[in-house]
Amino acid sequence: MLEQVIQPLPLFLLLIIALYSIVLVVLLKKTARLTVITSTIVENAQRDSKQSAQQKDQQSQTEETLRQYKDKSEEAMLLSQTFRKFVPKQFVDHFAKHGSDSLELGRADEDELAILFSDIRGFTGLSEQMKPQELMNFLNSYFLRMNEPIHKNKGFIDKFIGDAVMALFDRPTGTNTDKAQDAIRAALDLRYAINLYNQHRANSNYPPINIGIGIHFGPVIIGTVGSDDRMDTTVLGDSVNIAFRLEALAPKYNTDIVISAQTLYQAEAKGVFEYRLLDWVRVKGRKTPIEVYEIIDHQDVNIKKLKLANAKLIELGLNYRKVQKWELAITHFKQALEINPNDTLAIHHLEQCAKLQNTQLAEDWDGSILL
Repeated sequence: MLEQVIQPLPLFLLLIIALYSIVLVVLLKKTARLTVITSTIVENAQRDSKQSAQQKDQQSQTEETLRQYKDKSEEAMLLSQTFRKFVPKQFVDHFAKHGSDSLELGRADEDELAILFSDIRGFTGLSEQMKPQELMNFLNSYFLRMNEPIHKNKGFIDKFIGDAVMALFDRPTGTNTDKAQDAIRAALDLRYAINLYNQHRANSNYPPINIGIGIHFGPVIIGTVGSDDRMDTTVLGDSVNIAFRLEALAPKYNTDIVISAQTLYQAEAKGVFEYRLLDWVRVKGRKTPIEVYEIIDHQDVNIKKLKLANAKLIELGLNYRKVQKWELAITHFKQALEINPNDTLAIHHLEQCAKLQNTQLAEDWDGSILL
């Protein structure tokens, strides 16, 4: 039957069918190969997409980490700047110089440095005329102007005590002479700064203010005091008390800058600064008397000339007072007053001599007066 069906078919038709079968087989193989290739491409694309997503996630995580580091760095910088406002950097540097890289409670070092105290004359009366906010504004404005002269001369403010400023001069690489001279120059610059400040106050119809300054050079203990949850840096010692007491003498001698003989000696002040002997005194809290001087570089030229002109007479008068030669002492103080009739220092010593020569003095009296 099959032969009957096939026989009539032309030979070329059989050939076409054969060729078609071959082509179909070839196409099926290519299709299968393309399917494999396509599948591979899709898998690769999916893998690349996944890797790309992972890379993006990693990059995002890296950027987030960097941002966090930056935020922490800025936070640490801000904290450090804030910390320095409460603990002067110079304190930290001082401890580092002595082998400590941290501020632990109870740390103490000994050193020699210059201490400066200053405060506003008549501050109590001035503050009573101000409202609380006005008082704070005034003090901050004042302290802002007092800060620069101190820092400019290698010093730093240790404490604000009401209206008073306590500053230390401990130049790390400097000599004792440098430290003492730094303190004196800072005092002079404080006087120039207060004069400029008073000009601004006058422009705003505010009354002028005046300050007194005391300086002493000597040994101190620098350390940290307090408790586990509250600590402060501090400076202790007889030298601190002397500087504080010298500042209190400024209004008593009607002068601006009172300085100890020890400071002048350390500063090698002769020929560098202009000064005059004030008195031979015992300050509160101390038994041993000290010589105190006034720095006059910043004062009016004519006043300065008069003070220097009678300085030797004041010195001789004090020497006679020490040995209770009252008449000779009074004579020299009167001669000093003749040179400068408005000299309140000469008047002060004449009054002291009149008082002392009528007082029963101890046999071992050293010629000093307690102030």
